[in-house]
Amino acid sequence: MPEAQLHVELLTMTPEGEYLVALAAKLCYARSDVASLREKVSANDQSAFVEKILDSGHLSVIEHVSMTFAVEGVSRALLAQLTRHRIASFSVQSQRYVSLDTSFNYILPPRIKELGDEAVDKYHAQMVQMHAWYLEWQKALGTGESGNEDARFVLPNACETRLVMTMNARELKHFFRLRCCERAQWEIRALATEMLRIAKAQLPSLFRNDGPGCMSGPCPEGRMTCGSIKEIREKFKQL
Repeated sequence: MPEAQLHVELLTMTPEGEYLVALAAKLCYARSDVASLREKVSANDQSAFVEKILDSGHLSVIEHVSMTFAVEGVSRALLAQLTRHRIASFSVQSQRYVSLDTSFNYILPPRIKELGDEAVDKYHAQMVQMHAWYLEWQKALGTGESGNEDARFVLPNACETRLVMTMNARELKHFFRLRCCERAQWEIRALATEMLRIAKAQLPSLFRNDGPGCMSGPCPEGRMTCGSIKEIREKFKQL
């Protein structure tokens, strides 16, 4: 049973997202009809205007833009955290309809890996044992979804899952603010950071200044701060 590795891929996104944000924002303040606005917006680079809209806090207009990611190499433990972000859509590989009868990939926490080969071997042996229990219950309960749905109860949180996830740009900003923080759990922080790297490359005007909460002011964690605000800001500026 191999150790799973995080992989994030952008599947699709709203075409001409920055143009759409600019058009929606201008519509709110202009007497012009849509046809006139489209011509005006298309004729000029809207990057500076989009950044002005973001600075003003007029964020409803960025909800028209969404991004869809494919995510692999993450744990069921991460899934429990991820789906707390309710302004999003998730399609997740089912443990009921997908049998893990041959093996399952698993996530190896970095702190266990840091303990050395003996700890990693012990962890792997535990994964093997849990898979054996899973097979034992599959045999007792029968193959197919009826057996899988109860046999899966002995699978660990470390078990890999795959998913497709869609968020609009406003929710992505909220997600990055919370989950890129050093105090976020390590696995979802790694996922959020990779998603932000992709978002910044695709829509720089929308995501140029994004990252954890300390990117736009004092650390929101208060006394629980990591104490590295300067280093964190520089990290995400260079992302």
